[in-house]
Amino acid sequence: MFQVWGKWVTQIDVHQGIRPETAIAKLKPSGICATVEGALVMQLLASVFLPTYPDPPGPKVVSNAVAAARWLSAALDVAVVNVDIPDVSNALSRLLLDLPTKIREVEAASRQRGKTLLDAVAAEASRCSVTLTSQELQAQPALMGEAAAKEGRYFDLCMIGWAPNNEASQMIAEEVVFSSGRPTLILPGDEDVGPLDHVVIAWDGSRVAARAVADAKPFLERASAISIITVTDEKVLPREDVADRLAHVLRARGLTAKVESFMPATIRSARHFRSTPLRSAAICWLWADGATLASGTLCSAEPQKAFCRICACRS
Repeated sequence: MFQVWGKWVTQIDVHQGIRPETAIAKLKPSGICATVEGALVMQLLASVFLPTYPDPPGPKVVSNAVAAARWLSAALDVAVVNVDIPDVSNALSRLLLDLPTKIREVEAASRQRGKTLLDAVAAEASRCSVTLTSQELQAQPALMGEAAAKEGRYFDLCMIGWAPNNEASQMIAEEVVFSSGRPTLILPGDEDVGPLDHVVIAWDGSRVAARAVADAKPFLERASAISIITVTDEKVLPREDVADRLAHVLRARGLTAKVESFMPATIRSARHFRSTPLRSAAICWLWADGATLASGTLCSAEPQKAFCRICACRS
C-alpha cells in the first residue's frame, strides 16, 4: 500500500470468480482508492432525470433508478427538471387574467414537486446504500429535454422514466436518447424492476447496433441470460450468421448467449415493442427477475416481469 495525492492506494490481485468491484467495495469504507492489476477502476456514474412539469414521473421511477444504480454498483446523480415559464403577458392579460401570478404559481408548484422527488430519492438511496448527488435544472417547457440531454453528457449512463400518458417524460426521454450521446436506460414508472439480468440484443450487425452492445457492457457483465435476436425477411443483413457471430464473440468473453430469429409480423404483434418511444435508435431490452423470451415468438402479450430498455442513438 502506498500514498498518492494524499490517498492511500493499494493494488488488488483479483482471483478467478471474484469481481473487481466486489473487492473494491470492501475497501471503500476505509477511504481507499483501489486499482486492479495496476489499472484504476473507475466507478460508473449514472444520472436520472425527473421532470416536474406538467406532471411528475411515475411513482416507481425513483425506486427503479436507485435499484438500477445499486445493481450496477454506480454512483447516482438525480436531476429534477423544473419549469421556467417566460413572461409573455401584456397589459390586457395582466389586467384580465393576472398571468404573471399564475406563472409564479405554476413554477412554485414545479419546484415543490422537485423538492418532494429529491427527498424521495435521498431516502431510497440511503436505504440502499447508493452514493447520491443531486441538482436542480430549470428550463422552458419546450427545452426541458434539451437541458437534460446536455447535462447527461457528463455521465456514463442516463436514466429516465417512461409513462404512456406523461408527455414531459416522453419528450425528455427521446431528447436524451438522441442528443445526450450517452446510453439511456428507460425505466417503467408504474412497476418495480428487479435485477436486470436478462439482456435481449436486437442485432443486425450495424454500427449503431454495435454501439448499443458496447453501451450495455455493464449489464452484459452481470447478466445471467443474453438473447440475441435478428429479424429475418425485413432487410439485407451484412452476413447470414450475424447473430451467431456476435454470440461467438460474447462466449469468447465468458458470457452465455443464445440466438433467436423472428419474422417481422411477429415483432409487430408485441404490444411492448410497439410502445417503444424511439424513432430509429439501436436498442437492447433488459428483462428483470429472469423473465425470458418465449421460444419461437416474441411475447405476443406483455412480459410477466418488468423490463427496461437501454438505447444508443445513431449519431
